[in-house]
Amino acid sequence: MDFNHFKNNIKHLQNTQIGGLDWQFKLAPKMREKFDADLVLKNNPKKAAVLVLFYPNQRQETHFLLTLRANYNGTHSSQISFPGGKFDQKDELLRNTALRETSEEVGINQNDAMVFKEMTDVFISPSNFLVTPFLGILNYQPNFNTNYEVEKLIEIDLDELLNDSSITNTVVTTSYADNLKVPCFKLNNHIVWGATAMMLSEIRELFISL
Repeated sequence: MDFNHFKNNIKHLQNTQIGGLDWQFKLAPKMREKFDADLVLKNNPKKAAVLVLFYPNQRQETHFLLTLRANYNGTHSSQISFPGGKFDQKDELLRNTALRETSEEVGINQNDAMVFKEMTDVFISPSNFLVTPFLGILNYQPNFNTNYEVEKLIEIDLDELLNDSSITNTVVTTSYADNLKVPCFKLNNHIVWGATAMMLSEIRELFISL
């Protein structure tokens, strides 16, 4: 998607109602529960936020960023996700968390990024996080500079996400199941499933309207 076309449609994106869990669950594993708000609140989840950052490449095509998490002793080790992290009281707002964490992880100037839409929360039960995705834009191609939390940057052409051929299935083994068949996206030769795929599913449905 041409970046100027993307920018010219931000107001449309802001005004378009999102589909919430219905859109997310198009790419959710079958065993994934639709946690209602009351159940989530009973778990007293930790708050977190991620940033879906859109920017132009050298050919002025719209891209967004995913990261491969570094290998560590934790629930989300070596997973593909959006840059982001845990809410800090100093952030005051979750959108500020998304900007701060993205700046720390991949080195963007957060003052240059404009957040233009909040998406539906995703409850991640294994780590008890309630994650809020935000859509943001940079008007130039950033020079990324990763910190210790990021193993690899994965830049995705928005058109690739919107292409039906990006949706497929894969078999995974997790801490709670072996050889589990799950829906996923194949993006830039990477398999994206689970919570990140659910976020991407809602984003994809939103952008199909352009």
